Amino acid sequence: MDHRDEARDFLSGRRARITPEQAGVETFGTRRRVTGLRREEVARLAGVSIDYYTRLERGNLQGVSDSVLDAIAGALHLDPAEHEHLRDLARHQNATPRRAAAVTPVAAVRPELQYLLDAIADAPAMIVNNRQDIVAANTLGWAMHSDLVAASARPCNFSRFIFLDPQARNFYLDWQRAAHTNVAILRREAGRTPNDPGLAALIGELSMRSDDFRALWAAHDVRRHYAGVKSFRHAVVGPLELHFQTLELTEDPGLALTIYPATPGSPTADALRLLASWAATERIVERARERV
Repeated sequence: MDHRDEARDFLSGRRARITPEQAGVETFGTRRRVTGLRREEVARLAGVSIDYYTRLERGNLQGVSDSVLDAIAGALHLDPAEHEHLRDLARHQNATPRRAAAVTPVAAVRPELQYLLDAIADAPAMIVNNRQDIVAANTLGWAMHSDLVAASARPCNFSRFIFLDPQARNFYLDWQRAAHTNVAILRREAGRTPNDPGLAALIGELSMRSDDFRALWAAHDVRRHYAGVKSFRHAVVGPLELHFQTLELTEDPGLALTIYPATPGSPTADALRLLASWAATERIVERARERV
């Protein structure tokens, strides 16, 4: 990902998205050629000159201070994930060659993390790296994603599954939401680790092979995705409505742990017990670990 192109497209896209009314800008009934803010309006709201803001929106974030980035974020009403993304773009533009070295994501976990996953018996749990590869899971985690285990592509990757595997549209009850969220997560990761060649290759592959991915990528949306509710349709046990909590593993950079508990006493809780029995019969864990 080119740092300047990304900064240019991200800032111009956020400016086009916010209306004068949302930003509290008086238009005095004047006719406007754009629905969003003008550059000079963003500059005024952020307390910088129009020339300086124009330089930033052209993608040049060299030497920009945190206080200016914060002011721009406030003027454009960026949410926390978008604000962080803007800071990441500036940080990488200002990085020295030594700090901008290529990134190699974690492809396996420490044994202690697998012990942790295996101790979670009643909920699917998995660890994912910054490329959206499943690098480890417990029994229910692998069983819940049995379609990924069965697929020939390796490693088991959520992004490829969502955009390239027809089974994904059956598995996710709201495929559009899942697709948008996945792209927004990838966009955030691309801002955080732009020197990861594997991540760049994945984004390039999906851009070439999926019209849906290409359209969503062009929106430049970013998202933090740490908690909520997701709905699935498993081929064996049927509908699953699961809460989820995601924790970044600070001692293992690039890895995140997600756990999907069901509401106690719910039909989904019963379905997870059935899923665990099915997983043992089908040797899902053994098959998954042979192919990770």
